[in-house]
Amino acid sequence: MSDRTLEEAASRAPAAPKASAQPVHVDAGDEGYSKDLKSRHINMIAIGGAIGTGLFLGAGGRLANAGPSLAIAYAVCGVFAFFVVRALGELVLYRPSSGAFVSYAREFMGEKGAYTAGWLYFLNWSTTTVADITAAATYAHFWSMFSDIPSWILALIALSVVLTVNLISVKYFGEMEFWFSIVKVGALVAFLLVGIYLVATSHPIDGHTPGLGSITDNGGIFPAGMLPMLLVIQGVVFAYASVELCGVAAGETENPEKIMPKAINSIMWRVGVFYVGSVVLLALLLPYTEYSADQSPFVTVFDKLGIPGAAGIMNLVVLTAALSSLNSGLYSTGRILRSMAMSGSAPKFTARMNRGKVPYGGVLFTAAFGVMGVGLNYFMPDDAFEIVLNFASIGILGTWAMVMLCSLHFWRRAREGRVERPSYRLPWAPYTQIVTLVFLVVVLVLMWSDGGVGRRTILFLPLIAAALVGGWFMVRRRVAEIATDRERAAAEQRD
Repeated sequence: MSDRTLEEAASRAPAAPKASAQPVHVDAGDEGYSKDLKSRHINMIAIGGAIGTGLFLGAGGRLANAGPSLAIAYAVCGVFAFFVVRALGELVLYRPSSGAFVSYAREFMGEKGAYTAGWLYFLNWSTTTVADITAAATYAHFWSMFSDIPSWILALIALSVVLTVNLISVKYFGEMEFWFSIVKVGALVAFLLVGIYLVATSHPIDGHTPGLGSITDNGGIFPAGMLPMLLVIQGVVFAYASVELCGVAAGETENPEKIMPKAINSIMWRVGVFYVGSVVLLALLLPYTEYSADQSPFVTVFDKLGIPGAAGIMNLVVLTAALSSLNSGLYSTGRILRSMAMSGSAPKFTARMNRGKVPYGGVLFTAAFGVMGVGLNYFMPDDAFEIVLNFASIGILGTWAMVMLCSLHFWRRAREGRVERPSYRLPWAPYTQIVTLVFLVVVLVLMWSDGGVGRRTILFLPLIAAALVGGWFMVRRRVAEIATDRERAAAEQRD
């Protein structure tokens, strides 16, 4: 395939037996789970995955840097996030798996692909866990009763509470995420309604009159030029980090072929309404200079409105968003690590499950990195969020790239007649995958161009690559032994 395009390869491929005759790939990591997640859980998990810390906290600093043009950045990144989750949705409909893209990487790219996909995803969520508990500590400091409590203590409390619930059973996770999402969606809808009313009536906010004047009188859509808008894209990608969660959850639900398409298709309009719509309203309500990185922009608006208790309620909502993201990260990495451990590419204990059919080994392994985040909050409370945000972005970019590569391999095999694509498909393949991969490379270039923390993060890429290579040499023998044992067992069953 080195000198030919995917299209040419597919057109020249020899005739193959019908895809239905091909054996279905079986992932040992899918065994032992319950099917307790219902349709309402999956739908709200999909919504919750698209509404998190990146919007509620991160939008404040990005508005201060890029101004109203942040809405454009959210729209562009939202399109590519939709492509990623749509590609994952097609793979889920082909074969639901709690190992998600790690399992698909194993099927289409071999154990090296699964190993790379899994550990990049772990990098994403282990650092996101730190970001979430950091955000939770930041939100808690809004209330005077917590203002004197060190950030690291509040971060530890947040981690302990969510970890405890996550370890009980997937049903408890689903219920927690369902109600977290209800709170987040309800709050954003309320904000949108209040914001539209304030703009329509030109109700003054702390001496400012909402409307187009908040934009036109303060430098327009690009108050500092286009470059700041381009540079914040790296952080905006973080805001969409959980969109793939519904693909992982599909392995613990009944009838995913009925539930998943509806949940995934709704992501696009949620992006338009909740992300782009919210940022546009924020820009209309107050000049972009009124927002800051140390406070949620939604809290800023209600605080300046002077409505008693309104800012506190909104701060409680954004605290919920941080806990929701933390809850999701512990859940998803536990499943991904178990899929890897069953094939030998993750520590053995991460494959262990408790009586509630929760892979507690993987969940605790991720939580251990959260404890490291507690230490980061102790030593660097002011910079902890931005530091882990950039490392999480590397993991996200790697995860999205692996999803699209799996999708590309799946498309190629379908053209060769070796597998059959479901009716629910990623549109415009393979061009969609290729364009998305190019976009991800562009984000890396933007991170380098940003200088500061972004450039230092890119400089860590060789170390991350070296760690992946070194880790592979440590586990490859065990991976090969497990694969051989499975092949031998499969041959015995056939005989």
